[in-house]
Amino acid sequence: MDERPKILIVDDEAFNVDYLEQELEDLDCVTATARNGREALAWVATEKADLILLDIMMPEMDGFEVLSHLKADEALRDIPVVVISALDDVSHIARGIQMGAEDYLPKPFDPVLLKARIDACLEKKRLRDREVLYVRQLNRELDLAWQVQSGLLPAPLPVVPGWQIAASLKPSRQTSGDFYDLIPLSDGQLGVLIADVADKGMGAALLMVLSRTLIRTFAGQYGAQPELVLEAANQRLLSDIDTDQFVTVFYGVLDPASGVLAYCNAGHNPPYLLPGGDRGPVQALRRTGMPLGLFEDAGWERRSVEIGLGDTLLLYTDGLTDTQDEQGTFFGDERLLEVVLAELGHSAQHLCDTLMAQAYAYMGGGPQVDDMTLAVIVRETGKVRA
Repeated sequence: MDERPKILIVDDEAFNVDYLEQELEDLDCVTATARNGREALAWVATEKADLILLDIMMPEMDGFEVLSHLKADEALRDIPVVVISALDDVSHIARGIQMGAEDYLPKPFDPVLLKARIDACLEKKRLRDREVLYVRQLNRELDLAWQVQSGLLPAPLPVVPGWQIAASLKPSRQTSGDFYDLIPLSDGQLGVLIADVADKGMGAALLMVLSRTLIRTFAGQYGAQPELVLEAANQRLLSDIDTDQFVTVFYGVLDPASGVLAYCNAGHNPPYLLPGGDRGPVQALRRTGMPLGLFEDAGWERRSVEIGLGDTLLLYTDGLTDTQDEQGTFFGDERLLEVVLAELGHSAQHLCDTLMAQAYAYMGGGPQVDDMTLAVIVRETGKVRA
């Protein structure tokens, strides 16, 4: 396979083509030619070019139109183009550069200048190709990392008689620092976990995997004592890794029979307990200690709350409430509760889907800047709508 750079010469003057072919052969390049713009576009549609030498003044389709087509095509726009024009035609040269040409060659050609500019353009092309290859490889690795991460999420969600559970995680990048888990424990109890690594990227993704694994491991060991689970996970995090990242965590142990949830909130956004009917105000399950990964001697206070018939527990990460509209206004906790309160009585899955849809609609087509995670737990009354 010939690995020499391939250069397409686009010029309607045979003398120019002959001269450039001879010079490029001396530079150890493979050449192809096109007599006009239409031939050039037809050639690049099926062949690979490392560089195009493009004459501006040609019949049928001039160099500007060719350049416009090249830069509008995602598959062709990265091919470097050197425009060819008369030395005194500065306006044409400037227009070509503005349209995306890498450089220009004045007529008549100077051999030294020709070699210097072609070498420079080909080197840029080589560097760009390496960058594209690196990005593709990185994207493949990130895709694999997300497959691993998403495979750690509970699927299907556990089925608990008398309860409905729904959850959703939408990463802002190819990996996530958010995670949630529903952990079957002894005596029919259920560990309820939602967490957020205070960073993004691959480091946050790896810390997410480690944190989730540690909490799940110690949940089986310490049962209905969430404070001991967090203490053990925190000590292992600080002893096993050297990082300035931390993890906000809400971890509770639910007794489905009684509806009692024993929990600790390690610096996480407060989940909300929304009572069904007219049984009282919304309760915020606020912080009972610091996030994990900060201090070795950190401790967490255990608290308890009862989830009654028809009540809804809403757990989320700040990517949801920190979603912004086009004016930069946050979605916020107040709007979050308004949406949920308007939909109470529906299923957990309906509440989850509605909240996520409302958050995306609030962005107004803008970018998602943070991972968004949501879990909804509803204690059934027998009258829950779909």
